[in-house]
Amino acid sequence: MSAVVEQLKSALSGLSSTERAELAHYLLHSLDPVEEGAGAEWLALAEQRMADVCAIRVMGIPAEQLLQELGN
Repeated sequence: MSAVVEQLKSALSGLSSTERAELAHYLLHSLDPVEEGAGAEWLALAEQRMADVCAIRVMGIPAEQLLQELGN
């Protein structure tokens, strides 16, 4: 790593966990900027999926089952 990164890591290690979390959030979002309107698209998709579940067009599975299958 560069000397600048090492200096930053050293300086930032003194921050509180809340401050480090805020910084991590900022850094992660700076890597892949969100496209304008993406939030509305995600909301529309979530609402459509909820409507599908409520209308019994799709069936969910218990979280425990999903987590077990992901662990395999």
